[in-house]
Amino acid sequence: MALRLWASSTANALRISVASTAHVSPSYSLSRCFSTVLDGLKYATSHEWVKHEGSLATIGITDHAQDHLGEVVFVDLPEPDGSVSQGKSFGAVESVKATSDINSPISGEIVEVNTQLSETPGLINKSPYEEGWMIKVKPSNPSELESLLGAKEYTKLCEEEDH
Repeated sequence: MALRLWASSTANALRISVASTAHVSPSYSLSRCFSTVLDGLKYATSHEWVKHEGSLATIGITDHAQDHLGEVVFVDLPEPDGSVSQGKSFGAVESVKATSDINSPISGEIVEVNTQLSETPGLINKSPYEEGWMIKVKPSNPSELESLLGAKEYTKLCEEEDH
């Protein structure tokens, strides 16, 4: 009985539904958890986001990307005053599962780097769109934003990839 209670509590915590009857073997199905996609941001097909405000653009990885990476344990980011090019790597994220390059969704001059991530890389998991931002860029070609996906298109891309 205690084991069944523990299993039920664990299943609830993991969002696993267990259907059982007295004479039937239990069946398990994982409930689908969708990642957060925010309106007002632009998204690259490589799972980075950009928020353009005035003369600056903030860049990070999406909730979908951090979810697939798992627990982020290290972030390698560039120095301020460097530059990034659209579609080119500017750093890397290391998780318990893998190391992945971070590609810039737009080109520009790096004006700020989120130094908090070097000490607390888990901010990317906790808050990918707020505290987990990576760099702030002064775009050199703002028209590149038009080539990125909106929230609906990015959601569709994620759903297709997860199937």
